Amino acid sequence: MTLISSISGIRGTIGGKEGSNLTPVDVIRFTSAYGAWLLQKHQKGTVVVGRDARPSGAMIQELVQQTLISLGIHVIDVGLSTTPTVEMEVVRHQAQGGIILTASHNPKEWNALKLLNEKGEFLDAENGEQINRISKNLSSVAFATVNELGAICVETDAMKHHIDAVLDLPLVDVESIKNHGLTAVVDGVNSSGGIAIPKLLEALGVTVVPIHCEPNGDFPHNPEPLKQHLTDLSQAVVRHNADLGIAVDPDVDRLVFMDEQGILFGEEYTLVACADYVLRQHPGNTVSNLSSTRALAEVTRQYGGDYIASAVGEAHVVELMKKTNAVIGGEGNGGVIYPNLHYGRDALVGVALFLSHLCQQDCTVSVLRSQFPNWLMRKDKINLTPNHDVDSLLNTIASSYTDNNVTRIDGVKIDFSDGWVHIRKSNTEPIIRIYAEAKTEQRLDELVKGIQDIVKRF
Repeated sequence: MTLISSISGIRGTIGGKEGSNLTPVDVIRFTSAYGAWLLQKHQKGTVVVGRDARPSGAMIQELVQQTLISLGIHVIDVGLSTTPTVEMEVVRHQAQGGIILTASHNPKEWNALKLLNEKGEFLDAENGEQINRISKNLSSVAFATVNELGAICVETDAMKHHIDAVLDLPLVDVESIKNHGLTAVVDGVNSSGGIAIPKLLEALGVTVVPIHCEPNGDFPHNPEPLKQHLTDLSQAVVRHNADLGIAVDPDVDRLVFMDEQGILFGEEYTLVACADYVLRQHPGNTVSNLSSTRALAEVTRQYGGDYIASAVGEAHVVELMKKTNAVIGGEGNGGVIYPNLHYGRDALVGVALFLSHLCQQDCTVSVLRSQFPNWLMRKDKINLTPNHDVDSLLNTIASSYTDNNVTRIDGVKIDFSDGWVHIRKSNTEPIIRIYAEAKTEQRLDELVKGIQDIVKRF
């Protein structure tokens, strides 16, 4: 059982003891700190609150909302929703913040509070640390008197507004998609994506074959949208003779595709394909994190733009996208950020851009995939204990590769002419992540083994 507090919020497993797991006490304490921070900035406040479908969601949402109104903060309750929908609702309602109740790709035992600012974007490190400090000592937090309590307003059409905004984007070619008469199998992992993605596809004239789209929070497989977890989707695409498959994580900010043969398009290539489409129309810069595929850099340079890598984490990507005027960006885990809609990873806009590209190219998904540089990626992890000295381990790894290009803005990344390896401590789980990319499986084995050998000696 685990409780993790970071700049982006608080995340943990439900139940157990306060301070060690995500209990009602921890939820109230952390929400109180967020509310106090928000009132320090804005004097008064409205906060949008939404959740994914995991079983603890309704309970956590009640705790969060009642805590906020006890501080005199008004709440816009969008209920079962998606992370990007909540982000957009903050802006639409001119709210001062937002809280998304989701543990993303973690199993259903987990939940989390993801915190947004008045722009509908994740907090930066400075503001996140302020909230963490407040949460450790609530003696300075003043709750509202009975005449100053906040109120809750239920919003029922948030998802519709999100879908309409996607359809209104100039680069979303609704007519072409409708004319192609596509069939798509959708795996919504029994969360809010099982509502949002089919609604979007139906508006685009796509025939939907839903699997695992009942939003009951009973995840039918590991909710991280990786190849080994999507065998049902692969089989359903072939069985229904569909044009493609689509899978999302529980809060719908990660997106992957299957081709017409039931073969994974590759989560790294979701962003690559969407970027290729956007860059064809509007050449410019792109941003992704250090753990993302080199294919994005290669596609960006093909259209005369510059590619820049950020530290891992949506807030870091967004900050760098703004600095460089990037036309599109995101993360290699299937997260697409399209600034013309909003600065947040958004599976809905990813679907719309991908299908527009597919239909304008007038090809199959497998043919579209063949147009991009083919890099192979390996993602591994090492479980941590409280006794691990992670900083010393990372320093040891960095010093072992001084003859290579080493980047230290987020863990250690070592670049080689024929690939790279990135080692970093996870922000969301008690593990060290190892990412590697190369052109062959043999080279991947060599890169990962080199790091594993150092860890074993350490």
